[in-house]
Amino acid sequence: MVDLRGKVAVVTGAARGQGEAEARLLASAGARVVLTDLLVDEGARVAAEIGAAARFVRHDVSSAADWATVVEVAVAEFGGVDVLVNNAGILWTRPILEETAEGLDRILKVNLFGTFHGIQAVAPLMRESGGGSIVNISSVAGLQGIPGHAAYGSSKWAIRGLTKTAALELGEYGIRVNSVHPGAVDTAMIGNRFARGAGNFPTVPLRRVGEPADVGELVVFLASDASSWITGTEFVIDGGSMAGIVPPVQG
Repeated sequence: MVDLRGKVAVVTGAARGQGEAEARLLASAGARVVLTDLLVDEGARVAAEIGAAARFVRHDVSSAADWATVVEVAVAEFGGVDVLVNNAGILWTRPILEETAEGLDRILKVNLFGTFHGIQAVAPLMRESGGGSIVNISSVAGLQGIPGHAAYGSSKWAIRGLTKTAALELGEYGIRVNSVHPGAVDTAMIGNRFARGAGNFPTVPLRRVGEPADVGELVVFLASDASSWITGTEFVIDGGSMAGIVPPVQG
């Protein structure tokens, strides 16, 4: 079992989906958690269900001022920040010739600038306390080109690069920075359009779509001291989809 007792984690986009699963699993491992989101009712409900180890903050990740508030709450309520999970993100698919500058700007402000602001907000605290773990949620769209993902893919590739730079610059302070690259995960962000259960995805080696808890378990590991010598690394969690082409099912 991973033991996160004594650690304080901030999880963005924690009102539902992957962020909710990450927050719940971090708390189950012993961490105290600050959940943030723009979905106030849902986020407050999740925090209340977790209990005394959780607080909810309404948070626009593209706002540096909102990030300052999140850090203030974490310090006032729990004494600091040891773990940051930059999970919040937005997604749509659109051909590159139909994408707009406004659309690209919007997705970069949330996905990329939100991650950038988060690192800047928590790194000074982590440096003062002797270290910490930052987990940036990217995507397999940040590892390969995918049609229709010009804006989203650009943001996720950028998160991948930002992660490596941050790992190089912050490592001397004991701050680890890694990126997680999920494949298709059954969440509201991608429309809950996947049938659950094994065997439904013949193009995925493990033959199933991902669940939020699959990603959450990896985040818990990266938040913990069990990953204390891991930084600047990309973790692909996609059921094996990036491994190559799956042969067609025979019969």
